[in-house]
Order: sequence, then C-alpha cells, then structure tokens
Amino acid sequence: MNRTFVICKPDAVERGLTGAIIDRFERKGLKVVAAELRHLDGEILARHYEEHVGKGFYDDLVAFMSRSPALTLVLEGPDDVYAIVRSMMGTTNPAEAAPGTIRGDYGTLFTENLVHGSDSNESAAREIGIFFPDLT
Repeated sequence: MNRTFVICKPDAVERGLTGAIIDRFERKGLKVVAAELRHLDGEILARHYEEHVGKGFYDDLVAFMSRSPALTLVLEGPDDVYAIVRSMMGTTNPAEAAPGTIRGDYGTLFTENLVHGSDSNESAAREIGIFFPDLT
C-alpha cells in the first residue's frame, strides 16, 4: 500500500465539508491512517510551501491557510494513490473542475479551492514527514 498527504483547507473546514470530502475518499476504497485538525502556523507553512516562499502570492497564501484550522490527512491506497486523490480533487480552478470532483462539486474560488493533495510519491513522503513525522 502507498500513502499520500491531503489538507482539507480552512475553507473546507469553515464550510463543514470535511466529512463529505473524507467520505468520498473512503468510498473510493482509500483508508485514513492519520488525521489532525490543526491551526497551521507560518513555520510549518514555510516548510510545506518552500517552493513558493518569496513569490508575490505567498503572503496571501499563508494568510488564507492560517486563518482558521485545517484538517491534515494521510491516506493509504494502491500504488500511486496520490494520482487517485488528485483526480478526485479536480483541477485547481473550481470553475474548470469537472462535476463529480471535490472542487467541481463544492469549489467556488480559485484562491480557496478546498483541498491540497500531494503531486507525487516523493512529495507525499516529504509532506507526510512535515505534518506527521511519526509515520515516516
């Protein structure tokens, strides 16, 4: 079994969508192996978004991601589970996301698009190590 990392972002928590999002993953056959509702601070966000530090949108991203709690998850599934999760999430822009995807069904704003999912097995390992170091 493979693992991947997901964040139900503050907008998903604020709108009460975390249960529906987790339900979709579980109905797909993925297993939640770790979950934590937590307030993400600047330090952990700098580690998570290290490739974006210093970019023009970075401060707004950190403000959004730290404005209220987020639900961090580790999901387990078949090889390349990250690809399954990203397909279920839909494209980054909810206006372009297909119906039936998380963003297509629930998203409204490009800048607040409900979920983050690792984009590769390598990213998943790095992100799990940041948020759930006891699992590595």
